[in-house]
Formats: sequence, structure tokens, C-alpha cells
Amino acid sequence: MKKRDVENFVEAWGAMGALMGFSASTARVHALLIASDQGLCLDDIVDGLGISRGNASMCLKELRSWGVVSRAGKTAGDRRDYFETESDIWKMAYTIASERKRRDFEPALRGLEEVLGQVSGKGPAEARLAEMGEFLAVMKRIADHLLGNEAAAKQLILMLGGTKGSDE
Repeated sequence: MKKRDVENFVEAWGAMGALMGFSASTARVHALLIASDQGLCLDDIVDGLGISRGNASMCLKELRSWGVVSRAGKTAGDRRDYFETESDIWKMAYTIASERKRRDFEPALRGLEEVLGQVSGKGPAEARLAEMGEFLAVMKRIADHLLGNEAAAKQLILMLGGTKGSDE
């Protein structure tokens, strides 16, 4: 891949970081790993993105906690750690969605359910809040079903997208 193409992808993926639950820096590190043909060491990431070693290290730690980056094997005579991202894009997306659900959606939902459970009264505002509770319950069931099985989630997404996918 041309250097300019990698740079453009890194910036675009970095801008999408918030949608995935990552900081822009973390998403940029992830993008660099996605666009790499091989594992990268910390120095490669620092040089490739022009960020500090501390920032790169923290981004790698965050990506590893999400389960989308792992340590790659070391080469003989090289003591540095190398990192790579999940090569299966569907698995990576599923992992990010599952983790986002666990980290963000479920705690927020629990808080809303608690608040909605304490609402009393019978006016229009209370009716809207009750409807909101029903909507959130449906969204939770959809998320639980969609993220309950990776293969089924992929098939459903492909079906909704109007494609069969590359593995059929």
C-alpha cells in the first residue's frame, strides 16, 4: 500500500474512533496496524504516526484491552514486542461491537432502567418515558441477539446489506 494511502486511511479511521469508543489516537494506531502487512513494534508506530512513545504505548494497551490487538511473535535476535490487529475484519468488528455493548450500552441502559422504574404519574410525559423504557428493552433484546453469536451476526448483517459475503 502506498504511504499516502496509509496516511489517508489512518486519518479517516482516526476520525471514526469515537464511534467505536476509541480516542482518535487509539483509532489511528489501530488503523496503522490494520494497514500493515506485518506486526509493528512501538518504534514503528511512533515513527509512522509522529506520536510519543507513551501515547503509542497507552493506545496499544487500550486496543489490547478491547481484544483487537495482540502481541505478534518475535523474530530471532530482536527483543522488541511486535503488535498486530485481528486480520478477520468481521471478527474485529464483532469484537468491537461486543465490547462497546459491554462497556457503554449496558451500564447506560441499567442507569436508564433504574431511573425509568422510579417514574410515577400518568401524564403525557410519563407515558413517553414508559414508551422509552419499552423501546430500550427492545433494543437490548436486539443487541443481545445480534451479539450472541458471531457467525449469526455476520450472516444477518450480510443479509440486511444485500450481499452473501465472501465465505459462501
